[in-house]
Amino acid sequence: MAKIRKTKNELKAQKEALERYERFLPTLELKKAQLIAEIKKIGKEIDKIRREMEKTEKDIQNWVAVYSEDIDLNDLFEVKDIVTGEDNIAGIDIEVFEDIDIEVEDYDYFKMPLWIDRGLEEVIEYIKYKARIVILERTKEKLDRELTITMQRINLFEKVKIPETKENIKTIQIYLDDRQTQAVVRGKISKKKIQQKKEQAAV
Repeated sequence: MAKIRKTKNELKAQKEALERYERFLPTLELKKAQLIAEIKKIGKEIDKIRREMEKTEKDIQNWVAVYSEDIDLNDLFEVKDIVTGEDNIAGIDIEVFEDIDIEVEDYDYFKMPLWIDRGLEEVIEYIKYKARIVILERTKEKLDRELTITMQRINLFEKVKIPETKENIKTIQIYLDDRQTQAVVRGKISKKKIQQKKEQAAV
């Protein structure tokens, strides 16, 4: 612990610091609670999307099993971009999945089997699920990092800064009180000596 000056100005500074720490701590606690809630929510959302992906994947496999045409659906479209927006959680800017920009190639409806349209829809839906998971996992990682930092700050305030500042205030206060007591005692002694000299001079 750094050596502190035992002055009235330092006492004032320490009290102001303590007030700041105690005012800031509830804000950090609230941020921690918000982050934990949001991380859980994102985790559930990812699990839900993964279940949807599994269902869609089974549907696609069923299509492939039923229709034996040697057609690669991936040749019929191209992913151009993942469209995202912005949001803010507990003061943290995050990405939000909005849509996926997919360009579907022109194909001859008469030459292609009837299931192609539905098959394409299923594959594109699957790709959207994957894109949403990528964005959600990126967001979760960002919030996890922020939660770690927030918890470190809470620990710093709770276990170091606030106790240390309270101890500093106590130490300075005791020192100043002792100085004041000593000054009063010295004043009384001086007054008594002056009185004795007056009494001796009067004799």
